[in-house]
Amino acid sequence: MPRTSEPKLISGNANLPLATAIARRMSLHRGVNVGLCEARVERFNDGEIFVEVFENVRGEDMFVIQSTSNPANDNLMELLIMADALRRSSAARVTAVLPYFGYARQDRRTKARTPITAKLVANMLVGTGIERVLTMDLHAAQIQGFFDIPVDNLYASPVFALDIKSHFKDQMGDLMIVSPDVGGVARARELAKRVNAPLSIVDKRREKPGEVAEMTVIGDVRGKTCLIVDDICDTAGTLCKAAEVLIENGAKEVHSYITHGVMSGPAVDRVTKSVMKSLVITDSIAPTDEIKKAKNIRIVPTAPMFAQAILNIWNGTSVSSLFEAESLGPIYDGMYAAE
Repeated sequence: MPRTSEPKLISGNANLPLATAIARRMSLHRGVNVGLCEARVERFNDGEIFVEVFENVRGEDMFVIQSTSNPANDNLMELLIMADALRRSSAARVTAVLPYFGYARQDRRTKARTPITAKLVANMLVGTGIERVLTMDLHAAQIQGFFDIPVDNLYASPVFALDIKSHFKDQMGDLMIVSPDVGGVARARELAKRVNAPLSIVDKRREKPGEVAEMTVIGDVRGKTCLIVDDICDTAGTLCKAAEVLIENGAKEVHSYITHGVMSGPAVDRVTKSVMKSLVITDSIAPTDEIKKAKNIRIVPTAPMFAQAILNIWNGTSVSSLFEAESLGPIYDGMYAAE
């Protein structure tokens, strides 16, 4: 495959601010202007999506930046149609950059006669001609196996670790990393290792989806500054309930680090009124004005990490190097103080 002079980026409507920030960061790294390809992504009166790319992409290494967040179906169709337009325009390679991979929670059959929609989405992406996927904090790591193409799954934990060491540098000895359920223990343990803190678990029992009947804290959280770690915050019901249970069990204060702030329905209102001191999310999903105005919600940028990952893929160098704080620290330009 002939390597072009610069990687080319194109974005749908899901998260234009993040796509613009990624292009800006790549321009700083490369020393040349790396802009978003000019294109129009619009809808006909009946809701059909139409894409037209205004730049020549023949032989180019194309990166389509599109989170499949709410509205998930529209954003997914935008991604598929953009990829099809690029393939039909003779792009050398199309890489889908999905900061948030929608439908990831449907990764297995939980009951009889239910779908595995994450696999269906993977089939659709591959069938469109996408040759590589770059995403962050998949809900289940095994989703990488749903694809027959390379999948690079970045992790927010190294960035969260930098943030924690900066904002809690005077409380490092009192920190307790908390997993809000048994299924998220591996993710929480990874962050706990990075900040050298103990691990606790909030075991929950659900009566039905979205409703938690009972919660039990496994571990001693008395006098601790608890940091709840998870990949998705949807309606924030479980998160706020977990924070209450931790306070009831003697925690000094509770903060949360969540990768993908879906924040649907009453989520922002719940977080604002909860006992949590702060909720830290990334910009993998474009934050609403309500989220930006919330006093106890803070947003950590992912553009530096994605920009470097795209450049590494384009250069054919290691993406896994971004899993280490030593590699990410300089990329974040001194945003966080060194240890």
